Order: sequence, then C-alpha cells, then structure tokens
Amino acid sequence: MTITAPRATRQPADPQHDDAVLLVEGDDRPGLVHAVSGALTDRGANIISLDQYTDHVADRFFQRAVFHLDELAAERPAVEQSLHTALDGLGLAWHLHERSAVKRVAILASTSDHCLLDLLWRQRRGEIPMTISMVVSNHSTTAEDVRFFGIPFFHVPSSGPDKSAAEHRIVDLLAGNVDLIVLARYMQILSPDFLERVGVPVINIHHSFLPAFIGAGPYRKAKERGVKLIGATAHYVTTDLDEGPIIEQDVVRVTHADTAADLQRRGADVERAVLARAVTWHCEDRIMRHGRETVIL
Repeated sequence: MTITAPRATRQPADPQHDDAVLLVEGDDRPGLVHAVSGALTDRGANIISLDQYTDHVADRFFQRAVFHLDELAAERPAVEQSLHTALDGLGLAWHLHERSAVKRVAILASTSDHCLLDLLWRQRRGEIPMTISMVVSNHSTTAEDVRFFGIPFFHVPSSGPDKSAAEHRIVDLLAGNVDLIVLARYMQILSPDFLERVGVPVINIHHSFLPAFIGAGPYRKAKERGVKLIGATAHYVTTDLDEGPIIEQDVVRVTHADTAADLQRRGADVERAVLARAVTWHCEDRIMRHGRETVIL
C-alpha cells in the first residue's frame, strides 16, 4: 500500500450556518404537512423551502424541508423533541441533518480518471457540499493528479480472484472516516462482506449499455451494434450487481458516423455529469430511498 502525502487545499464553501434539512417519510394521510411545519415553527424555526411527493399507488408520503434556526446546535435537542411529539404518533420516520455537517467522501478509482478528476475539481470550487477524505485506487496512475488537489491517495493493489486482502485494507482506511463512498469508474466488484463492513452508502457510475454491453470494450460493442443513444447511470450499490436504486441517468444521441473513440469521449462527458449530480443530491440530503426506487426532492 502506497500513501501519497497531501498538499494544502481550499475546502468547499461552508453551507449557511444554522440551516438544517428534515426528511420525512410515512403513510399518507391528511394533516402531515401541518404537523411537520407546526413542529418546526413551534421551536421558532423559519422554513426556507419545502418539497413533497406522494406515491399514490403505495399511499406513501415523502417530504424535504429546509429551515433556519438561530443557535441550531444548542436548540437541536428541543427541535428533536418537538418532532418526536408531533410526528412519531403519526407513524412518520424522519431524519434531521445539519447543513454545516459536510459529508466526508471517499473515492475509489482505477485507471480512468475523468470522473475522479471532475469530482476533485468540483470540490475545490465548492460546487458540491462535501470533503473528499481520500482517494483509493488499485492503480497508481492517478496519484500525482490527486496529490495536486491536496487529497490523500492510497494505492491498494487488487489482483487475482481473491480480493479479500485488498478489501480488508480499504475497509481499515475507511473505517470511521467517511460518510459516503463513490466508485468513480472503479473496475472491481465489491463483495457483500465489504458493503456490510463499510456501513455507509456507496454510489456507482456506469455506462447505460448494461446489461447489453457488459465486460471490456462496451463502446466498441455499442458501435458494432449501431446504437443511436449512449448514456450513463448512477445508482446506489447493493449486493445485487448493478441492481441498486437508480439516482440519475442521462443520454446523448449519436450516429453511424461516430467512431468508437467518439462514443467513448461523449460517454465520458455524460458519466461525469450524471455522477456529479448524483453525488450532489446525496450530499445535499435530497435522496430518499423507496424500495428499489429513489425519490429526489
């Protein structure tokens, strides 16, 4: 395992002080919006935005409220008690996130650098409310690029059919240090044991050709089939390979005149954009899982 020392870097812009995000989910019924807003305003909170969605098939209610409360850290216990009193009896599940608590993110990468460097650049510009704690790669080719951004880089080789030793090293690096893992074209399959041990959400990005163009050379295979659309999909990782809840997707049109290299270049652009949106929404606490789906508010 090789460690590259970081240089100083500018941290992402702090979210507005004393703001919080409240996520609420439960069976739909009259009075839920009133209950949520009342619980917050009773404590003197000012609701900045409120978005909601109802799945009328499942009769399921979802809501995201952003509010401001002076001295939020000191007032949080009283706010939580107000929410318990107002919402628990209605069978609503809720989670409160302080926006000043920026999520710590670890990026796992291989040799492809387009998604990795895009996320590093967006963090440096403060476009995504996150702190990239580290980059872990099974190759050392991106070490210098990562070091330029002042992010710790860890080289953990992974070869052969047994990946357990590499996974154990990565788990040791991540333990207690991250709130989210992003697979930025990390070309390794994670075991169920790894996902259980890390204990935090994992977001993956891949080309939308799956499962039709699995394996090596997907853009070459797509060219051979004469595809007219290429795209990318970002999803949460589960123990079922590439079957986790989808967060975001996008496509661009292509023609017979595009070469396989053209498809790969344009596909990389879509992958960067789709992954960046998915990571942003997660870090902004906009995503609520609903079975095999996601609700993004």
